[in-house]
Amino acid sequence: MHLLSDLFTFWHEQAGKLGHQTLQHVALTAAALLLGVAVGGPIGLWLTRQPRWQSTVLGAAGVLQTVPSIALLGFLIPFMGIGAKPAIVALLLYSLLPIIRNTVAGIQGVPPAVVEAARGLGFTDGQIFRQVELPLALPVIMAGIRTATVINVGVATLAAYVAAGGLGEFIFEGISLNNPVMILAGAIPSAALALAFDAGLGALAALSARRLRAVGLGLLVALPLLAAGYWGPQLIGAQGGRPALQAAFSPEFVGRADCLPGLSRIYGLGKLPHGVLAPALVYEALRDGRVDVIDGYSTDGRIRAYGLRVLRDDRHALPPYYCAPVLRPELLRAHPELGPVLDQLSGQLSDSAMTNLNYQVDNLHKDPKAVALGWLRRRGLLKAPRPLLPGAPEVRLGSKIFAEQYILLEMYAALIRGNTDLGVATKTGLGGTTICFEALRGGQIDMYPEYTGTGLQVLLQPSAAVLDSLGGRPEAVFQYVQAEFGRRYGLAWRAPLGFNNAYCLLMRQQQASELNITSISDLGRYLRAR
Repeated sequence: MHLLSDLFTFWHEQAGKLGHQTLQHVALTAAALLLGVAVGGPIGLWLTRQPRWQSTVLGAAGVLQTVPSIALLGFLIPFMGIGAKPAIVALLLYSLLPIIRNTVAGIQGVPPAVVEAARGLGFTDGQIFRQVELPLALPVIMAGIRTATVINVGVATLAAYVAAGGLGEFIFEGISLNNPVMILAGAIPSAALALAFDAGLGALAALSARRLRAVGLGLLVALPLLAAGYWGPQLIGAQGGRPALQAAFSPEFVGRADCLPGLSRIYGLGKLPHGVLAPALVYEALRDGRVDVIDGYSTDGRIRAYGLRVLRDDRHALPPYYCAPVLRPELLRAHPELGPVLDQLSGQLSDSAMTNLNYQVDNLHKDPKAVALGWLRRRGLLKAPRPLLPGAPEVRLGSKIFAEQYILLEMYAALIRGNTDLGVATKTGLGGTTICFEALRGGQIDMYPEYTGTGLQVLLQPSAAVLDSLGGRPEAVFQYVQAEFGRRYGLAWRAPLGFNNAYCLLMRQQQASELNITSISDLGRYLRAR
């Protein structure tokens, strides 16, 4: 009941945003559906006249159906940019198989005797199709359209990862923030939309052909209005003689109290229009000029590679994010020799050193393992792996899904292999904070690198009074996180590695210089002056 109460409170507080996202979701799904019918229907009809092509075309549509949605979106972005276009095209491709297959099955399911009788009455081929085959096949065709629609409503949640909006924004923010209320706030309306679309199409299937055509024309008129009303304001343009700035932020940055909400309150960024974009795509969107402001990490190698400027957090609104290993205490109780091995990295990695390592992986495309081993070798920490005895215990290391974590994981793996008789299993790319944290709590992994600010704001979520008492002081934040993780979760933190991978706002160096923006305060003043 508590969860349900929190959910209704959240919906009430976010009613405007919920309505906007719902209409975006409807527009995405409707656009893809109409395009799917316009493309898939004629292809299906053509296949009934050219049966030798059926296996080839249906096989190709089936292959498209098996491509993971996020992979398909990632493939389309270089050609179509971010926003609604790649999302609609991806949804269109997913809708083709059920529409084409059911169109073929419906037309071919019309009894040949009925067709011959109509031909005997003097019907032309066109009349047979319009007055005999299509009406009889319509229930099967509509079943395919309904299937495609339900699929698309679910897949459309991923549109949030390419700044196309929709209910996926709540879902991905909730996943990033370990917030089940936010996840349900997007998932339940999405499921309700799927049921509503299915029921509406079921009602359409019962209409006469004349009424069905009228409804179709109405949808064709309504769709551009939806698109103009809900995607038009996001387009980059000019207002008041000054260039408009468009931002794109990762889901976690949008939802965390210490990130966009806190910066908006402290620096007055309320006038900055922004979309939600997958963390892996924000840097490319900024580099290619599709957006002007993004969130990033202060030690990311792409800052140097792409010629970006870190906007100075001159009011110190963002907390420290010092990296340290978090682990299950049982690991050290079973293998006490592991503690000094892990501590070999404590205080050894400066901000500039970590930025350089990230640059080698992100921009020079070097293998994270090679980069990690090279650094250990230069520091005199690399030893040859010890031979493993049969049945040797294994340490399971996890990481989130970005280069820095991969590098650190390989460093720890090499240290363990070279200094202990333990085996190592690495589980890379576990996604966001919640996935790694729950894998650690559940015993699927034994250790992963975490950040003090993430542990504080995302996992512990202390009161405002506690945050004020900590005052953003690195040592105070670490001590609080270390103590609370032990008390609440039975997990331990080792000493930080030395670098502070804090959240930051980024702009292209050239544009920031032209607009004379060097700090977040400058950005706020620029927005207020527009």
